[in-house]
Amino acid sequence: MLVRSSSTIIIYSLVLPIVQALSTTDTSSNIMSTSSVALRSVKQILPAAPRHWVGDGFHVHPVFSNKAFTEELSPFLMFDYAAPQQFKPNKGSPRGVGQHPHRGFETVTIAFKGEVEHADSVGNRDVIKPGDVQWMTAGRGIIHQEFHSNEFSKKGGEFEMCQLWVNLPKKNKMTKPHYQPIVDKKIPVVDLKEASVDGESCSEETVGNVRVIAGSFLGTKGPATTFSPVELWDATIQKKGTVVDLPFPDDFNCIIFVRRGEIDVISESGDPKRVGAQGVALMKREGGSIRIQSAQKNTSLLIMGGLPLNEPIAARGPFVMNTWDEINKANKDYMMGKFGK
Repeated sequence: MLVRSSSTIIIYSLVLPIVQALSTTDTSSNIMSTSSVALRSVKQILPAAPRHWVGDGFHVHPVFSNKAFTEELSPFLMFDYAAPQQFKPNKGSPRGVGQHPHRGFETVTIAFKGEVEHADSVGNRDVIKPGDVQWMTAGRGIIHQEFHSNEFSKKGGEFEMCQLWVNLPKKNKMTKPHYQPIVDKKIPVVDLKEASVDGESCSEETVGNVRVIAGSFLGTKGPATTFSPVELWDATIQKKGTVVDLPFPDDFNCIIFVRRGEIDVISESGDPKRVGAQGVALMKREGGSIRIQSAQKNTSLLIMGGLPLNEPIAARGPFVMNTWDEINKANKDYMMGKFGK
């Protein structure tokens, strides 16, 4: 979905090796107890970005702002979040985005409220309902469209969703397009317990939960299959003032997005950093656990990250490759009708 019209290109490179091939990520380092694990600290806080329309159906915050398509976020590239918004019943054509191409990465669409209807050039057609996730691998090329579903359009109501772009390793960019429909009931939920801070005892009651979409949390694996190690968790903390520790692989980039509420991210020194609604905390790659204190009740977070690909990023519009020549070829292939086969 969420096509960028910018003609800019971003190319840079590091010299570290590329990551492993297709796998369902199992990061056993986040299974350990956090009591003796160093806490990560905040590198930078990104405030909520102004919204803009994508098509006529998605009023989104460009969450990563000017950090999008940079190695600081790798393997994640871009993140658009449509905050809760009321839509009136629509008797005309459904709102959304018509046919458009992608190559070289994956789109991850999460529906929170309302419904998104998807159709693509390789024959997939689906309705993404509340709690569902669509993980689409564009690979060598796909053409798709996304609209409010017919049912939601007729009834209207509150709509909330997001879409993430996840980069593909260079060796997998021309893989065959693939589609993973992940329904809500297939996403495992892990209870959150309050953290023990400074040796003080804590309650054993459940204070929230984590829906594990990709990667693993406390030994529970998410259903998404990924081409490089990726974590994607949908977390909720129920009570204001609750402190939780979330083990996270120390060599992964880590990003915390506050979907609803406010949090303090607490470092090893005990210094809290406040992150408000629709804000982002980019974490330093030091330490194996994240300590979060909710500043409001029913706080909701998306926590994501992965092993950096350390490869050049060439991004223009709906294509993300490694070189300018590959971007030009993607344009030519699309114009010649070679996508979606």
